[in-house]
Formats: sequence, structure tokens, C-alpha cells
Amino acid sequence: MPYLSMHTKPEIQRPISNAFIVLSVLAALFLNGLPWEGIWLILRPDFVALVMLYWCMHKPLRVGIGLSWAVGILADVADASLFGQHALAYTLLAFGGVVLHRRLQMFDLRQQTIQVFGIFALTYAVYALVNWQVNDYVVWPYFLGCLTSTLLWTPLSIMFQAMRQKRVDRNRS
Repeated sequence: MPYLSMHTKPEIQRPISNAFIVLSVLAALFLNGLPWEGIWLILRPDFVALVMLYWCMHKPLRVGIGLSWAVGILADVADASLFGQHALAYTLLAFGGVVLHRRLQMFDLRQQTIQVFGIFALTYAVYALVNWQVNDYVVWPYFLGCLTSTLLWTPLSIMFQAMRQKRVDRNRS
């Protein structure tokens, strides 16, 4: 839960079903698999990384390193990229999310976004290192996807929080 000031009330959160987590990860895999091209390919955020980091932060006992590795293998197959590239990156991302989940939840969304940028930068650095080892060069514009992933952190968090909020009927006595 983001940092609460003295004037806001904590919201009641619905329990999250495993089906909802799986559907959100599958939707992210679908968005990553869309046919991006041109400048959009360079600016493409890593939707799977966004969703996995969110769930690692908010449900670290259910979504962690093992699930992130498995989703990374699926992303490698779906993307037809070097086998294990996404798995390694998502494993490091999950490690950062699980280890830092208490710290990250202390911050409001603006401060969280700054912290999350570092985790995404590490993920994109893994992609760049793997590409450098395989192709002998680094595609520097690819790091722009790190910025777009970070910019989408706040809307994604707000959307998932809104889906988890329990509606309270004030007219009901």
C-alpha cells in the first residue's frame, strides 16, 4: 500500500485470486507480442516486467523468482529471442521486487517510480549485456524502453489498485 498521509484513510483491498494474476501476466505477454515496428519498437515498454514487478511487490509470497523465471522462459519462446535472456532479466527483476517490497510500498507513487526506474534499468542492462555478448554490440536506443516502462508504472499501479479496492456502499445501513 502506498504511503498514507494523515488525511487519507486506508482502503480495504480485495484478496487477489491466482486467476487474476495469471490473466494479467498473460495479457502482458500478449502486449509484448504485438507487432511493434519502427520507433515504437525502440520505445516499447516491457509489459511483462511491469506486471511481474507489480505482483512481486504486492504479493511476494505468491509471485516471486520462480514464477518470474518461468514467465521469462515463456517470453523467450514467444519473442523468439535467445533462450534464457528474459528469464535471467525477470529473475533479477523479481529478486529486486521481492527483496525491496516493504521499502517500495512505504513510498507514494511518485517516489516509487524513481525507485522502480533503477530496477527496470537493471533489467534492460541484462538485455544489453546478453545482446553485447551475442552480437558484439549494444543497441543503446533500446534503453528508451526502460523510460517508457517507468512512465507506465504509475498508471499500471493505479489501475491494479482500483481493481483491488473494495467498494463500500455508504447508503447501506
